[in-house]
Amino acid sequence: MIHLITGGQRSGKSLFAEEQALSQSDHPLYLATSRIWDENHRERIEIHKKRRGNQWTTIEEEKYLSQHDFSGKLVLLDCITLWLNNLFFDNGEDDKKSMFEASQELEKLFSQECDWIIVTNELGLGGHPENKMAMRFNDLQGSINQYIANKADRVTLIISGIPLDIKNTK
Repeated sequence: MIHLITGGQRSGKSLFAEEQALSQSDHPLYLATSRIWDENHRERIEIHKKRRGNQWTTIEEEKYLSQHDFSGKLVLLDCITLWLNNLFFDNGEDDKKSMFEASQELEKLFSQECDWIIVTNELGLGGHPENKMAMRFNDLQGSINQYIANKADRVTLIISGIPLDIKNTK
C-alpha cells in the first residue's frame, strides 16, 4: 500500500501523515530525508521530533533510501521534496540525472514488502519561480509527484489542514 500525501508548504501534511501512521501501526518507522541547512531549519526538525513519541523508530537518510530493509513495516517517508532536493544539488542541478536516480531508487524502495505513507510538496501551487534553477526543480518535483501518485493506492491533498482524498483504489 502506498499513500501519497501532498499539499502546499505548512499545510499540515506531516501532522496528518503521522496521525495516519499511528492509526495503522503501534510502532511505525519514520524515514527522515532532510539535511539541516541552518538554525531555523534545525528548529523545525526538532519540533517534528518532539511531536513524535517513543513508539516511533526514526531513520535519517538523505539519499539512499532503498539501502534500508523495511520489510513488514509501516514507513512514513517525510519528505520527497527534501530528498529530491538532495539528489538535485548533489547532481550539480542536473534535473534529468536526478529524475533517473530518483525513479530508480523509488522502484527499489517500492519493491519492498511494506506499507508507505509518503509526504511531498505540491510546489506548483506556490506560483512561478523567478529563476531557471528553481523552475527546473519545480518541474522535477512535479514529475516525481506524478510518478509516485501513479503508483499510489491513495493520494490525499492537504489544504489548510483539511485532508481531501483525490485517489483511493482500496
